[in-house]
Amino acid sequence: MTTTSSITPRPPYTPAPASRLPQLGTTVFSVMSALAQQHQAVNLGQGFPDFEGDPALLDAVNDAMRAGHNQYPPMPGVPALRQAIAAKVEALYGHRYDPDTEITVTAGATQAILTALLSIVHPGDEVIVLEPAYDSYAPNIALAGGTMVPVPLDPQTFRPDIDRLRAAITPRTRALMINSPHNPSGAVWTADELQQLAALLDGTEVVVISDEVYEHMVYDGQQHQSVARLPSLAARSFVVSSFGKTYHVTGWKIGYVTAPASLMAEFRKVHQYNVFSVNAPMQVGLATYMRDPAPYLGLSDFYQHKRDRFRAGLADTAFQLLPCPGSYFQSVNYSRLPESLAAMGDMALCQWLTREIGVAAIPMSAFYSRGSDAKIIRFCFAKKDETLDLALARLKKV
Repeated sequence: MTTTSSITPRPPYTPAPASRLPQLGTTVFSVMSALAQQHQAVNLGQGFPDFEGDPALLDAVNDAMRAGHNQYPPMPGVPALRQAIAAKVEALYGHRYDPDTEITVTAGATQAILTALLSIVHPGDEVIVLEPAYDSYAPNIALAGGTMVPVPLDPQTFRPDIDRLRAAITPRTRALMINSPHNPSGAVWTADELQQLAALLDGTEVVVISDEVYEHMVYDGQQHQSVARLPSLAARSFVVSSFGKTYHVTGWKIGYVTAPASLMAEFRKVHQYNVFSVNAPMQVGLATYMRDPAPYLGLSDFYQHKRDRFRAGLADTAFQLLPCPGSYFQSVNYSRLPESLAAMGDMALCQWLTREIGVAAIPMSAFYSRGSDAKIIRFCFAKKDETLDLALARLKKV
């Protein structure tokens, strides 16, 4: 007779689930940031500032905490913040969103994009993405059960090709994702391009997801062309914005979405079950801080100074500057570097720059679903002037 004490216990067992994202591993941003830390390199890879936000904003959030705003806020967001967002959007773009039914505060822009996709995309639906594209788009579409349809932007100017977009639309097209100012290239959609997009989509069931997190970083006297400016596009669009990008507090992970009431109703059905609500004292603090529009109205001048400083320094290197009309990213072509470096793939070059030169960048191929052989890498210039100057001094040694 076998006793319980004589049975050899089985080792602990962990079930092996079928991965929802089997092709994905650690993002290139995490890889390059870790490599930068390992080699004490200047990190111009991942897109975050190395300086703090306005002390007045921090004080406003602290005051909100001390005033007792520490429990669950309403699911769509604190009413005062949604009202402030509605007033800002109307003042800038001329479109009035109802703060009660057409604005939702989110846990950052990435959550907003995933929630928008989950709210409208069903298995078998197609989602058009203009490449290169922010790296969350493809896995977000996959998690929603959709099929991504990549459409290339011009490989040098990164401008949209309306004819290519027209060819990509099928009866299965559910959504189109656009991003302006563009990450990674910094390209900015023009008013004429948005008019062409509106005409293209007229009469279709295609929903636009417009990623506008760099809306306040448009340079040389140009204006940001939000889809909210065009009634025909606003009527079919989720518009995604970011407080983290605008106010230099990316670690707060707080943003918002505007959309027509019917689209927002579907958005909130998902939002309430994957996040429910967003950090209460930050929302109250932001509502107070937004009473003064100067911080976001002055952001383009603030970052244009950094862009111009960085571009002037890069002009003294072998890197070829690509246009940067918006965002806080500068892309460069490296084909004129010494032959041994120019022959490298962009990932290999970024790793070499990090190890040997002490400056981290991001390869452009990371923003394509099938990779790219373009000899282009991306730097982030949302850094202190002294950080940029140190990076430039090192890059001039290449």
